[in-house]
Amino acid sequence: MKILHLLASPRQEASNAWWLSRQIVERLGAQHPQAKVILRDLYASGIAHIDSAYADALGSPVALEDRDTGPGTLALSDRLIEELEQVDQVVIGTPMHNYTVPSVLKAWIDHVVRVRRTFAITPDGKTGLLRDRPVHVAVVSGGRFTGASARQPDFLTPYLKVALATIGLHDLRFTVMEGLAAGAQAVRNERERVAVELDRQFSRGWPR
Repeated sequence: MKILHLLASPRQEASNAWWLSRQIVERLGAQHPQAKVILRDLYASGIAHIDSAYADALGSPVALEDRDTGPGTLALSDRLIEELEQVDQVVIGTPMHNYTVPSVLKAWIDHVVRVRRTFAITPDGKTGLLRDRPVHVAVVSGGRFTGASARQPDFLTPYLKVALATIGLHDLRFTVMEGLAAGAQAVRNERERVAVELDRQFSRGWPR
């Protein structure tokens, strides 16, 4: 068992996204004591945005192996895709930034959602080429975007569902902490609530 833990918070290990995603990783580890966790802090590792060579290569109808793209082109994309291919479960810890994903998580997605490598274009549309596996998405937000008290839109959840489904990852499981901008007590309340929720879900064998 290998678990890829992606962290997309600028506050890194001081963040609620780290705390929430670690709750999931720890429960997965309890179920699979021999599991290896691969941590990729998207801020610390400095995920670069795609460059012009990447764009030119992917925008061409010619397969990459048939093009002279120069040394090192797409090397980061190759590493990130290989890392994703090697794991059995993925845990993403992310805040909601301006109603959607942070730019570092978008950069990671741009590298792993890659034509002719992780998805194919067919007469019926795009088809994912990766093996499906559970993707646990831990989302934290200062405001509320679910339920009757929601006061802001949510472009993060539908975007991740569509983007990851493009490469074959359909089994997304969202855990949310929201309303955290209300202060320390709100954070404590949400942590208590979500801990109970996760215990209940994992006791049912939810992530298997």
